[in-house]
Amino acid sequence: MSTLLEKHIVELLQERNEKAISLLYENYGDTLYGVAHKVVRNDELAQDVLQESFVKIWKKSDSYDASKAKLFTWLFRITRNTAIDKLRSVNTKTDKEIQIDVSDVYNLGVESTKPDLIDVRENLDKIEEKYQVVLDALFFQGMTQQEASDELDIPLGTIKSRLKIGLRELRKIYNPDAMIIALLLSVLI
Repeated sequence: MSTLLEKHIVELLQERNEKAISLLYENYGDTLYGVAHKVVRNDELAQDVLQESFVKIWKKSDSYDASKAKLFTWLFRITRNTAIDKLRSVNTKTDKEIQIDVSDVYNLGVESTKPDLIDVRENLDKIEEKYQVVLDALFFQGMTQQEASDELDIPLGTIKSRLKIGLRELRKIYNPDAMIIALLLSVLI
């Protein structure tokens, strides 16, 4: 690619001119697709990566610095990192699939829970407020630990610690063999 064309594309990118994207695609699209495909080894994923990469390129166009890297090097890094992220995302989703046939979550019968022990909300006031808030957010409001951290403006590590200590305090209130504690702990596993 000529240096003149590359400079023109950079100028268009910095001006946020949409023609820059079409020029990038015409001149670099096939090569960047090859970069993505080499990482993800799947045509469909490589196409997704290429599209996501061009979106990132457009959004980050003002961060390109010609004194730090050539245009292609910058494009290559964005595409390669996007492909790696996509691959990790796909692998994580595959790892998290629930195997219902090997799970015993749905096999708990009504007879295995004791109605007189399902009064956790009433007993929350017997533990310190900082633990009450976390347990309420996680178990009664249905928040994830990250959501509780964001909503309560408490660091994620502190949320996890308060959850653990709060459950330990509840365990002191209940018989350690109580089903409700086992249910709460099973949610965390």
